[in-house]
Amino acid sequence: MQSQHSTNKYAIIGAGPSGLAGARNLQRLGIPFDGFEAHSGVGGLWDIKNPNSTVYESAHLISSKRMTEFSEFPMADEVADYPHHSELLNYFQSFASHFGLSEHFRFSTRVERIEPHGDGWQVTLDSGESLPYAGVVIANGLLSEPNLPQFKGHFSGELIHSAKYKSAKIFTDKRVLIVGAGNSGCDLAVDAVHFAKSVDISVRRGYHFVPKYVFGKPADTVGGVLTLPAPLKQFIDGKLLKLFTGDPQKLGFPKPDHKMYESHPIVNSLILYHLGHGDLSVKPDIAELAGERVIFRDGSEQAYDLIVLATGYKLHYPFIEKDLLCWQNGKPDLYLHCFHPRFDNLFVLGMLEATGIGWQGRYEQAELMAHFIVANRRNSAAARAFKQAKNGTPPDLNGGFNYLKLDRMAVYVHKNTYISHLRKHLRRFKKEIA
Repeated sequence: MQSQHSTNKYAIIGAGPSGLAGARNLQRLGIPFDGFEAHSGVGGLWDIKNPNSTVYESAHLISSKRMTEFSEFPMADEVADYPHHSELLNYFQSFASHFGLSEHFRFSTRVERIEPHGDGWQVTLDSGESLPYAGVVIANGLLSEPNLPQFKGHFSGELIHSAKYKSAKIFTDKRVLIVGAGNSGCDLAVDAVHFAKSVDISVRRGYHFVPKYVFGKPADTVGGVLTLPAPLKQFIDGKLLKLFTGDPQKLGFPKPDHKMYESHPIVNSLILYHLGHGDLSVKPDIAELAGERVIFRDGSEQAYDLIVLATGYKLHYPFIEKDLLCWQNGKPDLYLHCFHPRFDNLFVLGMLEATGIGWQGRYEQAELMAHFIVANRRNSAAARAFKQAKNGTPPDLNGGFNYLKLDRMAVYVHKNTYISHLRKHLRRFKKEIA
């Protein structure tokens, strides 16, 4: 990549979905940029060959393609409703190629440090180069730094985090315990039943399970015509889901300690199928590790050869000091989870989760970012109003839902509420240039 650095250029860190969304929107508004990606190509975690990838051989999208894709670049009709990770990598490669984004990235190049420099930022690379930029777009993803719980005692068998899991062959003839029943944990449990000697899954709380298909259509494409108040939607959808998935408590899961949509639902009905067939069992939370045995909170114990921690991930921005990102309550405290209250040229793309928001939601986040950069350079009225907003009281993005107060829910938002805030600001920026 031929790069001519100037004070007008932005740096983008990461070439996964959010980084590509950022690149495309800077490109659309004529904002020059350089991208930096530690791996050898685009795709982020969806490239299983990427050393930082957390996908595994059986991984598929848990939302349907039409609810996840970039609107300006739909996935091909022949792509499955819930694509395999290899199809998704091909999609991102095609997206980058179609819009000529890859030529702006330096691949196999890691950003070691970013820090303020005059009115802009200094970006230091693993090569030792230190380059000036007008601003920085952080888009290195959410799922790279494993969350590793600490247990009392010691386990004499093999213990890994799901981030290191790639192939179900590791389960062959082993007594397996999966810790955590999120979407990845349930996927791994389903993988394991075909290879392992025995499979258990340890859970702290109950979950709401959503089937992938309802009435023959991807579940996330059904409904949505009417916007219901949160309590009514929780009640109606909770009743309907029981018709499709039954009662997980009868299969060993604890009763959920939260209402529908107050935590990310589990989009996996196969685990219920295998529980119903006796292929695996549900265990409570771990109290202690004792050699090859695991002692559970209810006093029961069992011997295992392999424990896989499907315990999620932590936000991780190792190249910037925490105080520069306004860390508070376990996350950077940014307006709309993207816009820095003090720096008008530092952004974090993709630092949010929401049921159904897809990559298009992150694309619109990047679109707002690009419009703000342009408007701020003109010191327009909309830019001044936006700066007041991002320095003021943050809006409630929960949409009436009482989300669980957990670290993994720290960046969770209600899709429609979040998107409405993005679009409100976008309309003001676009009105100025109409």
